[in-house]
Amino acid sequence: MSGIKHNTPEGAQTPRYRLNKTVALVGMMGAGKTAVGRAVAAKLGAPFLDSDAEIEAAANLSVPEIFTRDGEPFFRRRETEVIARLLSEERCILSTGGGAFLAEVNRDNIAAYGVAMWLDADLDLLWNRVRYKDSRPLLRTKDPKATLAALYHDRVPLYRLADLSVRCDARLSIDAMAERVIDKLLTRPDVLEKLDA
Repeated sequence: MSGIKHNTPEGAQTPRYRLNKTVALVGMMGAGKTAVGRAVAAKLGAPFLDSDAEIEAAANLSVPEIFTRDGEPFFRRRETEVIARLLSEERCILSTGGGAFLAEVNRDNIAAYGVAMWLDADLDLLWNRVRYKDSRPLLRTKDPKATLAALYHDRVPLYRLADLSVRCDARLSIDAMAERVIDKLLTRPDVLEKLDA
């Protein structure tokens, strides 16, 4: 029995899907983990959680403020604690920060309690999405595009370790990307099942 309770719309229709494991969305900043994750959760009638939002709520500070005040190592420790807690609480769609999947402990926790889904976006798409945002502490450099490219090349080999992946397409709406994610999840009945009408 899944403990689905919050973030499920009032008056929701009879569930069409059974989420058997938490789906942790991983990938670069700008890949759409939060936007697509919310849409997937709504379509599945499942809770949506965001590890960065949970960290911000607990600290009463934004992620950039935490980076500035306490540094990245402190943030990463809190991130690991929060992800472990969220994975153990209830089956959900979980958006993780771009650096979360780099830590072996987080990969192990996700594998133990859920499944990792990589939103695989190319560098041009990512740059188009993040270039005008000041909310990315790792991009506060003299050459943010070069920094993003370096992060991308360092991180992609680790993102490839995810159980599942979907290719992001700039031509697709958030809704269409959510459908693409759901279609991929349905290839794993241990993760997601479609219920008979």
